[in-house]
This record gives sequence, C-alpha cells and structure tokens, in this order.
Amino acid sequence: MKLTKCLVLGSAVMFVGASAQAADLPVKAKAVEYVKICSLYGAGFYYIPGTDTCIKLGGYVRAEVGLNTNALHDTTNTGVAGAQNRLRNYYTTKAREDLNIDTRTATEYGVLRTFFDGALTWTSGGYAGTGTTAVNGSTAYSGAGVAGGTLGVYYAFIQFAGFTMGKAVSQFSSPWVNYPANNFDGLPGAGGSVTGVNQFSYTAEFGQGITAAISAQDQVQYNTTNIWNVSGATVAGLATGAYGANDIGGAWSPDLVAMVRVDQAWGLFQASVAAHDNHAAYYGADETTGHPDDKWGWAAQLALSIKNLPTGAGDTINMSGVYTNGASRYNFQDLMTTTYAMYGGTRLAGAYQSVGLAGLSDSVFVAGSGQQLTTTYGVQGGYTHNWNPYWNTGIYGAWAAVRYNGTAKGYICGAFVAGLALSSGVAGCNPDFNYGVVGVITRWTPVKNLTFSADLAYSMLDQKYASGSKVTLPLQSAIAKPGAMYELKDQNALTLLIRAQRTW
Repeated sequence: MKLTKCLVLGSAVMFVGASAQAADLPVKAKAVEYVKICSLYGAGFYYIPGTDTCIKLGGYVRAEVGLNTNALHDTTNTGVAGAQNRLRNYYTTKAREDLNIDTRTATEYGVLRTFFDGALTWTSGGYAGTGTTAVNGSTAYSGAGVAGGTLGVYYAFIQFAGFTMGKAVSQFSSPWVNYPANNFDGLPGAGGSVTGVNQFSYTAEFGQGITAAISAQDQVQYNTTNIWNVSGATVAGLATGAYGANDIGGAWSPDLVAMVRVDQAWGLFQASVAAHDNHAAYYGADETTGHPDDKWGWAAQLALSIKNLPTGAGDTINMSGVYTNGASRYNFQDLMTTTYAMYGGTRLAGAYQSVGLAGLSDSVFVAGSGQQLTTTYGVQGGYTHNWNPYWNTGIYGAWAAVRYNGTAKGYICGAFVAGLALSSGVAGCNPDFNYGVVGVITRWTPVKNLTFSADLAYSMLDQKYASGSKVTLPLQSAIAKPGAMYELKDQNALTLLIRAQRTW
C-alpha cells in the first residue's frame, strides 16, 4: 500500500512539474487588426480591416405626421384626398430608418466609389375610401400589415474615372433637388429625382468648382407623365382630370441630359437641358390600327444658390426656373400627381359642389393624328435664415403653368364638352392651368443632429375654364361623390407636416 501511494504521489508531482514548464514556454499571440481612421475623404471614414478601402456608414431615423394630406408627399389634390369628405384620412403618420453606405478606394484612375442609400419605411394605414362597406358593416381597412413596411432603394451607384453608373440623382437636378427651403414634397418649378434615377453619366472637372456632365437616364419611372389618346377618353376619366387613355408605348430611348455647374464659395450656378422621347402605343386595340410617330420633347433649367448672405451665417437662397415642351416631369417632379380633381364649396345656383379639374401630359393625340406636345414652365425658390445655432426658418414658393396648343385643346375640349356637358360649351373650354405653392418652415435643433420641424404649405390650383361653368359628373363610388352638376372653380388646400429626425 505504501508503495502504491508513493507511485501515485510521484506521478502527480511529475505531471505538475511538466505543466509548469509548458506554461513557461512562449506562445505566439494571434495578430489583432485594429480599425484605423481614414482621413483621405473627410470625417467618418474608416479603413475596412485588411484592405485599402475606406467606408462610412450614415443615415437617419425619422418620425412624422402630415395633416390634411391623405399622404406625406403631396397635398389634397386628387382621389379621396381631393374629395374633401369623410372617406379621406385627415392625418397620416410615417416612421423611417435610412441607411447609407459609402466606400472609396484610391486607384491610378482616381477614386473608385460605391454608394448605397436605402430606407425602411412604415406608413400608417387608413380605411379604404370606397364608399362601400364590408360584410360586417365596417369600412375595409387598408394598411401595410401589422409588422409590414416597405424598402425603398434610393441610391445604388458606382463612380469610377468620371463615370456614374446606377441609381443616383439626375444630372438635370439642382443639388437641393426639390427642397429650396422646405420639407414638403409637392413643389413644381424644377426637375428633381429625389430618390435617384438609373443612369450612365460622365462628369468632367475643370477646376475652380467648374464641372460638366452628360448622361443617358431612364425615362420610365421618373420622367414621363401621360401620353393621352383623347379618342380613348371616358366620362369616368374626364371626371378625375384624365383627358384620354394613357397610351404610352414601351421604353424606346433613354432621356439624354447635359449639365454645366459652377460651385464656389459665393454659391452655385447650374444650367441643364434634357431630351425626352415620346413613344406612343397604338391608336386602337391592336397594332393594325397604326400609331403616331415618336416625337422628341425637351426641357431646360437654370438654378442659382447664393451663400454668405449678410442676413446671417449659413443663410441661403436657392432658386430655379424651368421650361419644357413634351417633357413635363422636368417641371412637375415625380412625387407630384398628374391628374387633379379638387372639390370645394359653391354658391352657384343648381350646383352640388365646386370642383377644380386639370390634367398634365407630355403629349396628346387622337386616332389617325400626330402627337401634340404639351408646354410647361415654372419657377421655385426658398430662403433660409438661421436665427441662432438652434433655430432657423425658411420661406419658399413655387409656381408652374401648363399650356396646350390650339390643336390639343380642340381634341380635349371635344371630349370634355361632350362627356361632361360643359355648360359654357367649347367657347368656355380651356384645359390650361396653373399650380402654385407657398409655405413656411421652422426647425429647432436642440442638440447636434436632432431636428424638429413644422412645415406649413398652401397649395393652389388655378384652372382656366370659363368663370361660372358647370359640368355634369357621373356617380364616383370610389370617392362617394354623387352624379350631379358641379361648378368648375379654382381650389386650394392647406397642409401641415411635422417631423422629428435624428441623423447619424
């Protein structure tokens, strides 16, 4: 027994000693790669470990509510919103998380850059304004689902050796796009693709802030309004401001854009032009009916920004003016409606209510004819004053006009008078219209990158039908408007947008 104990104890001593010697041996530690600051491209960039590529993450979280909008990007100028009755949603709420990823790598050809910006958005639902009820007697709910939402891909592009390839702000747009001093999205008077447009562009830099660009960009999603075949007009469509069947053919040619810009300490000046192909479908139900020839439209824009104003540090004035012929989206940007039906009160005897009807197009035609291009022009501007580092106020305005030539008016009025029984006849028929917005916004930034804002916008539809004209509209079940006589009259709307945003 003593011998056994001695052997066990001896083995334990030897094991402990061997372990102690092993612990004393040097062990090579695994290399640790630390994230390093990349100072080449400004604050916020870091090297991706193990590469020479720098990356920057950014974004914002936003919560907002719009009053008297039925949406958050425009005012009450069409559909249920324009009906101004109990079927509209008086308020709309939205929550959004935006993420952008910016990568840059120095190469012998210059900086290779990729940029992505996407937004996860939840917009409050509402009750479907159909004028009918569900089986259980309640109006049907229309929403994105309890845990739903949408993903918007705003920008996704590559920049290399002067080329921009992918989804980016149009080269036609000014740097402030549709926001000279505002948050409200419904301003005409400039071409703007807020959420980017697919393009293949080349930008040349000449030094001292002077650049020029040429671009081919997608016309489908952002840059086409309506190509109306007035021969296909219906009474139901005319009652909403649609002056024909929307007869757009397939995508045939991208829009062609050229731009020159001077961006210096005093401010910015930019001139841009665009060419837009109007490619219609067929006159009738099949290809044997024939079609009008393509007709190219165009747009031109001047933009100016003035900085270093004597009124205060950081104060700015942004303004632009645009003229289009057959390319109306470069004036009435993509977040705006193209058909207007705004209802209001009336004092005209025999009229149920008043209505403002208007329609925006790139061209119109009738069966057997060629396209008649629509002319528009407009301006917008805004002034922002900083009261102190925490408060600023902006005032802004926009105005745009839509004009149809004599031939186009003849097509539209022929359908309008016959379909809606315009009381003043052809002599009182004029589909031209003006549209304007004025507004004021105040922002409070209590701490860096956290801003609360309130934006009050007043929108006006100035229709050109003869004063006192009446039309007979059919029953419109979707907006609960009865078939009755209505006065044609100018309309307006007041919208309030309240927002909280944390940028990071």
